[in-house]
Amino acid sequence: MLEYKKDKGGKPVKYTVVTGGAGFIGANLIKRLNELGEEKILVVDNLNKSEKWKNLIDLSFEDYIHKDKFIEEIKNEKFKDSVKTIIHLGARSSTTEKDVDFLMVNNYEYTKELAKWSLKNNVRFIYASSAATYGDGSKGFSDDHSLLPNLRPLNAYGYSKHIFDLWAMKNGILDKIVGLKYFNVYGPRESHKGEMRSMVLKAYEQIKRDGKIRLFKSYHPDYKDGEQLRDFIYVKDAVEMTLFFLEKPEINGIFNIGTGIARSWNDLAKAVFKALGMTPQIEYIDMPEEIRGKYQYFTKADIRKIRNLGYDKPTLSLEEAVKDYVLNYLENN
Repeated sequence: MLEYKKDKGGKPVKYTVVTGGAGFIGANLIKRLNELGEEKILVVDNLNKSEKWKNLIDLSFEDYIHKDKFIEEIKNEKFKDSVKTIIHLGARSSTTEKDVDFLMVNNYEYTKELAKWSLKNNVRFIYASSAATYGDGSKGFSDDHSLLPNLRPLNAYGYSKHIFDLWAMKNGILDKIVGLKYFNVYGPRESHKGEMRSMVLKAYEQIKRDGKIRLFKSYHPDYKDGEQLRDFIYVKDAVEMTLFFLEKPEINGIFNIGTGIARSWNDLAKAVFKALGMTPQIEYIDMPEEIRGKYQYFTKADIRKIRNLGYDKPTLSLEEAVKDYVLNYLENN
């Protein structure tokens, strides 16, 4: 067990825990930590029958533990004095998940247990919230804590994230932990996500198969077909913004992780075609009725807070990031 390992001076070795470590953002985060020389990492996940185990092949880490075993040992204080940071990215992230009881246990209760344990043991706690908490955007996209009670998520996944944000605020711990509201993240290591993989990957697959991209029609009078707007952020940029909070342990609170720029689905489709050197061919299809009332037509992260606190790295443009993803990853399998 990790808690019994000692360094040469006889002190317990401290590990960085990454829950959801075999997942999309988690695996990219570990890859970047490895590049920065960090290998004392505990990967927590639920591999089940998915293909995400492949995300771990080229990563260096100390050990892997199933998420259920991990939370059991956390409750039993098995990791006391052996963890320095928990980056909690593990969650059921499907926006169409209908089992709300499962979401509340897996996303809300699990996060509460980790947060309470981290505070009790003086462990840095960084967790993933979501842009889905903003709902239809009518309440804005500000990460100002005072606005949290006004938000109205459109789906159960967004609510399972939002209710933890509210719990942390009501219990006065937002100044002791970090919550990150990721917007539309895309990039390498997402192929295992099924229907939840990004439109960049889906578009690439559609072009290779059919020579065209299919986008949903708009059912909102203010948006033409394909002109629905989202804040798309490359996973490499999302990881850099996340690691900022490891470098700055004195900074806490909820923060948006995005580019601060809204781009259309048409822009994204054209960027994929451009990366492949092809003329755009876009077909607009009906949106399934079950998601029409839960669809976000506009998202745009307000990133002034993280910028004002010192994060000054630029984010790649949609065209630059899509080109890197398509040519350096997808075209190379």
